[in-house]
Amino acid sequence: MRSAKIVGLGKYLPPRKLTNSDLEKMVETSDDWITTRTGIKKRHIVEKGMSASTLAKYAARQALKRAGIKSSDLDLIIVATITPDTQFPSTACYLQNHLHARHAACFDVSAACAGFVYALTCAWQFISTGFYKNALIVGSEVLSSITDWQDRSTCVLFGDGAGAAVLTSTSRGGILSAYLGSDGSKGDFLILPGGGSRFPSSHETIDQGLHHIKMKGNELFRIAVRIMVQAAKKALKKAKVPVRDVKMLIPHQANIRIINAVTKRLKLTPEQVYVNIARYGNMSSASSAIALCEAWEEEKISRGDVIVLDAFGGGLVWGSTVIRWI
Repeated sequence: MRSAKIVGLGKYLPPRKLTNSDLEKMVETSDDWITTRTGIKKRHIVEKGMSASTLAKYAARQALKRAGIKSSDLDLIIVATITPDTQFPSTACYLQNHLHARHAACFDVSAACAGFVYALTCAWQFISTGFYKNALIVGSEVLSSITDWQDRSTCVLFGDGAGAAVLTSTSRGGILSAYLGSDGSKGDFLILPGGGSRFPSSHETIDQGLHHIKMKGNELFRIAVRIMVQAAKKALKKAKVPVRDVKMLIPHQANIRIINAVTKRLKLTPEQVYVNIARYGNMSSASSAIALCEAWEEEKISRGDVIVLDAFGGGLVWGSTVIRWI
């Protein structure tokens, strides 16, 4: 059986940093309150004019260079994003143009914080069937563009960034399994109400703040822990890998309390879980991609290790992927 392996990783964070101290000057909050409740200390924010495809371009170039694969050899580009450059064309098409990857098919995936896991699973299927040989997947978000900077309950959470992975075929190891799930009945728990066909852009939608993220944090917290544990266990069961064999869990970086609870319920040690939320906050689909890239850069991942990606987000959607690193 053929599978897909990751041969190159890259990331890009815009230079501008927004600290908790900066936010204290913008809304009624404090560094202690943010840190205690979320684990976040700072986040990166784009300068005016930077879009999701801009961030994706830099992350993708680094991943391609590390993979030793030319952009002209790409068959497929998938961008996971909830902050696309435009509703259409897709951000993946803009990225294709940036990279001059003229032979690649392109599309976006809208799966919020689970977007990178969804994109990874899609690319794995294309490659394992022999339909395509080389794929580029990117999680890229400019969440600052849809954040209400007057809402202290949400503006402290989000940041901008992009992470990329290049995949090619393999006859051993690589992606072992994936589990994806969703529950559309709870879509309003985390939503961007305005701008679609349901509430087209208008003076009224702007006045009502419908173009900003709306979130029911308490409800999400309770569901996220249970679902992330369940998703990881189901993906591991499909791969026939016991939890004790996991070298590194890379959870979505939404909240340190969620991460700690998932770690405890899976009976993992802190050393088995990669965490970078303090530096970046929640970057939606980019979080998993950047965390995976940094875990590899910091040599926390070695050949033969079992890696689990585990994510949960608006939709509601969730997913987990088991990888044997090669």
